[in-house]
Amino acid sequence: MKIFKSKTDLKKYLVAQKKNKKSVGFVPTMGALHRGHLSLIKKALDKNDITVVSIFVNPTQFDNKEDLDKYPQTLEQDIKLLESVACNVLFVPSVKEIYNANVVAEKFYFDGLEHQMEGKFRDGHFDGVGTIVKNLFEIVTPDVAYFGKKDFQQLQIIKKMVEKLELPIKIKGMPIFREKDGLAMSSRNARLLPKYRKAAPFIHKTLKKARNKTATNNVNEIIDWVKTKFEKHPLLELEYFIIAEETSLESVTSFEPKKKYRAFIAVFAGDIRLIDNIRFKNN
Repeated sequence: MKIFKSKTDLKKYLVAQKKNKKSVGFVPTMGALHRGHLSLIKKALDKNDITVVSIFVNPTQFDNKEDLDKYPQTLEQDIKLLESVACNVLFVPSVKEIYNANVVAEKFYFDGLEHQMEGKFRDGHFDGVGTIVKNLFEIVTPDVAYFGKKDFQQLQIIKKMVEKLELPIKIKGMPIFREKDGLAMSSRNARLLPKYRKAAPFIHKTLKKARNKTATNNVNEIIDWVKTKFEKHPLLELEYFIIAEETSLESVTSFEPKKKYRAFIAVFAGDIRLIDNIRFKNN
């Protein structure tokens, strides 16, 4: 596996590969890799001649400096995992390499997608996401980039950015990878205290039960039911539960035939914030 820290060196290498008609798949990450990340990387390896993985903890997408400071960084272990799946290229730039001296996010307009769910609770988050993903796309110039559906709103926003900037990149959303008990895999899971880790699968179980209620309950009844479940939970604190139309991400008050819906949730397990989502069955 080739490891690059310089964007100039990586660009030079990839330009040479593209001259040889090599296709490039890209998986951007913030490190602390887990099997969910590996599932994206394996898909990229299977479908492309060269797969590039980036590891960069992006400061401009954190609205909470404490969360940034505590974000797990396990580079040695990450490199071993990448080597175990025969990844081709790892890009591990410094903050200075990406931002120079100006660690500031660009302003983006994603046709309102940025104001839903996470956008309401994490000020400036998607400006930071847009800034780093656009920057990495310019460096790597991939043919295809792979993102997990756990961050479904982020996935839709990146698709919108590619559309608006007319970038020649295909964005592939990959299924949520879960632990055996249903908890969506996340780098933050490693920071959960044992009692919270034991409680956390309640999130996915509640989402599945909420989905099953669509045949007999309306939107408000389902939302109230979920809120009540978390109010009674001794350890988990609900930040939001929203049922939204899948493309616009706008919250809905009723189900309409032939439209696609998805439920989104954010929960605090102690000081660790966990997000998840689930596709609701078509009505």
